[in-house]
Amino acid sequence: MVSLPARRLGHLFGRPATAAAVGLVLLATGAYPAIAGPGVPPARAAQAAPAAQAVPADGTALAASWAGPLSTRGRYVVDADGNRFRLRSGNWHGASGTYNGSGDINDPANHHAGEKADQMPLGLDRAPLSRILGGFHELGLNSIRLPFSNEMIKDTRPVSDASVAANPRLRGKTPLQVYDAVVQELTDQGFAVILNNHTSSSKWCCGLDENAMWNSNQTTAAWEADWIAMAKRYKGNSRVVGADLYNEVRPHNINFPNWGENGGGQDWFSAAQRAGDRILTEANPDLLIIIEGINWRGVPGLGGHRPHLQPARTLSHTLVVSDKLVYSAHFYGYTGSKHTGASGGLGATSDPRYQDLSPTELKATLNREAFFVSQENGRHYTHPLWISEFGVGGRTETDQKSKGWFRNFVQYLINTDADYAYWPLMGWTESNNGWAALEWDKNGNRRSILDDNGTADWRAEHWKRLAASPGHTGQVTRTDTYSMLDLDHDDHIASRRMRAAGDWDNGYRKAACPDGQRLIGLSRAGTGGYGRGLCTDAGGRSLWQPGAPHTVVTSEPSPLPSGDWASGQTKVQCPNTYMMIGYSTDRSWIHAALCAKADTAKGTTSRTLWFDSDDNRPSGNPGGEFANGNHKAQCRADEYLAGFAYTGLIKKPNAVLCRTLN
Repeated sequence: MVSLPARRLGHLFGRPATAAAVGLVLLATGAYPAIAGPGVPPARAAQAAPAAQAVPADGTALAASWAGPLSTRGRYVVDADGNRFRLRSGNWHGASGTYNGSGDINDPANHHAGEKADQMPLGLDRAPLSRILGGFHELGLNSIRLPFSNEMIKDTRPVSDASVAANPRLRGKTPLQVYDAVVQELTDQGFAVILNNHTSSSKWCCGLDENAMWNSNQTTAAWEADWIAMAKRYKGNSRVVGADLYNEVRPHNINFPNWGENGGGQDWFSAAQRAGDRILTEANPDLLIIIEGINWRGVPGLGGHRPHLQPARTLSHTLVVSDKLVYSAHFYGYTGSKHTGASGGLGATSDPRYQDLSPTELKATLNREAFFVSQENGRHYTHPLWISEFGVGGRTETDQKSKGWFRNFVQYLINTDADYAYWPLMGWTESNNGWAALEWDKNGNRRSILDDNGTADWRAEHWKRLAASPGHTGQVTRTDTYSMLDLDHDDHIASRRMRAAGDWDNGYRKAACPDGQRLIGLSRAGTGGYGRGLCTDAGGRSLWQPGAPHTVVTSEPSPLPSGDWASGQTKVQCPNTYMMIGYSTDRSWIHAALCAKADTAKGTTSRTLWFDSDDNRPSGNPGGEFANGNHKAQCRADEYLAGFAYTGLIKKPNAVLCRTLN
């Protein structure tokens, strides 16, 4: 694929470079009806939104309303007390860079929309931090996505006095030290802060540029090291709650990102899994790990498309701290499933944009591409979904399709009780961008999306509906969790306990369930594959505890604890009162059962599941498709997997032994 200048493509894979580059289609439409979320009754979708709620003038009420760190329960993010913490967020850009990449970097004209941020959160030259954060409070936000670049965190030059003119106490600091001060002020005011690795070099994004992938202009090892450093840097602040690993992964030259296809330098699934686990084990186990889907892959017009999170339906992440994963996606009306967002010339396509879709089509598309992960319960991919970018032009916007899309996208966020982050919070009144929720002039005067001073912002009505939407509040009940184990490219030890135990089957690829879960499903490996597994805590949580004995079984015990449950097969079985929590393989050969002693005596009633010629799973396939294309066996929710059987030299499992929990 030819690398094309981002300025020619407009915003090929996400946000616009300028309003003119968006190239909105000037076709009027009528208002869309309310778009119900999956499973939302039409009557609920049609209900009027409640009136906007009052928001605090300072951070006192917000700071008192929640305690960090955050974690997840099913589709919800929860605080330290187990209460729902809906991410009502905004993007405060600037520290990731605003330079367009050509011309004098000191000339504001060569920065996005003239917004010269000097590798700092935007606006520190125009308004004091306290006034900026006061605007965030007025918008009803409780969290801030705070982008940074890898270049910024390594820049040791002090910022200019002019760039922090409204915040003189920041004079003489490096960009990272300014970032530190902003993080501290935000968290002191009660905001949750999500660190976002937006770019590697401090330039505006997002097209066919050097910031397209996490390793486009740096090594994966360097990227991981920077994340370890940033996670450690804020470890003592429990309101720094998340690590958004990389922004809008997309093609770089002819390198197309993929989701688990090869484990190599283009494999975003594997890179995110490894980085997330390293952050949690080496730096800060309290952070949410936020993984965006793939924003674009392929050639525009020749099969190029936005996968977003669709691959997670059959291949999802299981982190070493299993209640820390949040999935993320970005949606803008002027882009589409196969539309780049460019309005003409190179990179443009004739495919529908999201704003061209009917309400029914839009609902189906959004659910298919991302919202399914939070709307479908009891699956290995069930996690919170954070729409960490969406936005639209404000007072000067005239395109009715763009307005209609925003109105209905907001309604979809309300109907699905989604976590969200608006792009962007900050901007300049003199620019022709007009997307910002808060705009500042050179004299430090502010204009808000909520102001009505003769030039009312049409977005205000919809913003108020979103800010006031109640959603689920209070305690979140724990639900059954399913987690997927994937050995296609590496070990998958999702258990902190087993990581500490060392190499329990040297020379073989190993998988282990997260602490507190047990193995309930197993697949027969396909050609070149290593086999996948399904873990759960359904029917009983924390059935084995850290410190409890474990054993590795590689051959048929004599006598068999359950008799000959698979005649003619070699049977590898856990001892009585032990349950399988993992396994090891050598490509298609299964080698060992990893068994942990249950914390209480378990039942011995057994049954054999054969899966040598077809799947053998409970009705409804609880947990979801965990080994697409391969035969699978899965015990019921009131059982645990206690062994497997194979025949011949190939050692592909043909049967598993399920035992009742009680």
